Amino acid sequence: MATNFIFDRFSAASTEDPYGLYAQAREEAPVWFAEAYGVWIVSRYADVRRVLLDPDRFSSAFEIRTPHRPGPGVLDILATGHREVPALLNEDPPAHRRTRDLVAQTFGPRRIEALEPRVTEIVTELLDRLEPGQKGDLVTGLAAPLPLLVICELIGLPADDAPRLRAWTQELAALTSFGVGPERQRAAAHASVDFERYLAAAITDRRAAPRDDLLSDLIAVRADGLAPLTDPELISLLISLVFAGHETTANLIGTALVLLLRRPELWEEIGADPDLVTAVVEETLRMDAPVQGMFRRAVTDVELGGTTIPAGAQVFVLFAAANRDPAEFAEPDEFRPGRDRVERHLAFGRGIHFCLGAVLARTEARAAILLLRERLPGLRLEEGFRVPYVPHLLHRGPSTLPAVWD
Repeated sequence: MATNFIFDRFSAASTEDPYGLYAQAREEAPVWFAEAYGVWIVSRYADVRRVLLDPDRFSSAFEIRTPHRPGPGVLDILATGHREVPALLNEDPPAHRRTRDLVAQTFGPRRIEALEPRVTEIVTELLDRLEPGQKGDLVTGLAAPLPLLVICELIGLPADDAPRLRAWTQELAALTSFGVGPERQRAAAHASVDFERYLAAAITDRRAAPRDDLLSDLIAVRADGLAPLTDPELISLLISLVFAGHETTANLIGTALVLLLRRPELWEEIGADPDLVTAVVEETLRMDAPVQGMFRRAVTDVELGGTTIPAGAQVFVLFAAANRDPAEFAEPDEFRPGRDRVERHLAFGRGIHFCLGAVLARTEARAAILLLRERLPGLRLEEGFRVPYVPHLLHRGPSTLPAVWD
């Protein structure tokens, strides 16, 4: 096993396509300490799955709104906002069980099913604006605004606030990215505090005047023996919902369109077989996961893949590398919608922290692709276009996607 493996994730080549690097990691250093990031990286499917299914030895507790290496003044700025508390995504049992039980009562399949017609309406509205131009950016015109407008509808936030919410989530991503300078961190920290205050005001408003929306339900939900969600918990939870519900789904839609439009025959086939879209979405999640991985912390010394991870160490489980592990998926670098047992992919995690929004993300992606294919059958990427990606350890998706149509 390599002891000097260099995980150069943010080189130009790896930003554009990290999967060669991931394959090298699986072969040479499946579990190793990446000194540049201060984390242990786990890349093989069996090891990643083991970490996700073992919350007793791998804690999910980490601060979502705190940089891994904060620059001067950043923590002071963040301290002027609302105290960050664990809420679902970064919460361990038994507290996690209480939060998930409360959230599950308000954000279940019935609510998502009721939202489906509205998802279709929003896609249609976006395409009404996009279609007449005969060319446009599929990220800014569809993939990015769709999930943000849906999450606004779901939570009960004004649709007119969607641009502000998008800007705040981008700042939060910058705040927690590796390699961001101190000045940029401080600006992002100020934006994070603004985001918290906006959500706190929305919570205060709903406490005074409840509505028919998820935020009101989260405030009102009660269960036998369980304390209701506090305002700090609600703020942390809403930030996770807005960020994950927007960024992850936008990247899923954009990546699915890249994979489809590079295969004109498959784009044609979808027109004759709409059910194929479900398989396309699932294979996209496996092939190029919108969330590339997630953090955990070793509670005790843990032996994994022949290597001992010390207690207290931060661990990054690399979903995207695991999803192309040839030990689990035949010809893993081939895009093959309808492959057997594709549901084994880890794009939404596993275990107690499996993504609550997975059903909604799939619903939005299917609606976007189906209606886009119906409305713009001659859709194609601009000739010679190379997909740009923002360098980020956790998130991956095209930042722009210029296309033309007849």
